[in-house]
Amino acid sequence: MEANREGRAIMRPPLLDGKNDPYWKARMTAFLKFVDTKTRKAVLTGWNPPTQATVEGGGRVVKEKKDWTLAEDELALGNSKALNSIFNVVDPSVFKLIRKFIVAKEAWDILQITYEGTAKIRMLRLQQLTTKWETTTMEEDETITSYSTRINDMANEAFALGEPMTNEKQVRNVLRSLPRRFESKITTIEEA
Repeated sequence: MEANREGRAIMRPPLLDGKNDPYWKARMTAFLKFVDTKTRKAVLTGWNPPTQATVEGGGRVVKEKKDWTLAEDELALGNSKALNSIFNVVDPSVFKLIRKFIVAKEAWDILQITYEGTAKIRMLRLQQLTTKWETTTMEEDETITSYSTRINDMANEAFALGEPMTNEKQVRNVLRSLPRRFESKITTIEEA
């Protein structure tokens, strides 16, 4: 599978190639948490260079790096780690979208909008997925394993769009959509 071409080492998330966004986002989120909390927070809340009041007192200017406090250095380091992490796990065509950014959250947000869409587009995709979910049935010649994989893929896609599906909902859908040859097993499960 192309999405795994970077391997599964702890220190190396998969490469975002534009076709594996839900997989990449889940792995990348876990990776950023693994690095440290400031790194993950830089993607969630953003970062701004520290400022100080101007001599005239009427405005603010960016502080020189030599004047940053330890806390300001730590926040900048979290942003740098996050940005470096993102830059290093996108392929060259994706990198063109984010190379100008110095704030990790801005790069992350552009990737999210590019591959997941705006809130309206995500809602539309979720509605399409819900329709697909409700109409999915197991084919007569399909194995339970392959059908379960299809159901899990849809559940994972819904989760990536911000709408997790409970196990109960998944089980109900599977029981509803199994062919007649499973009728006795469905009855047993429902009775239990």
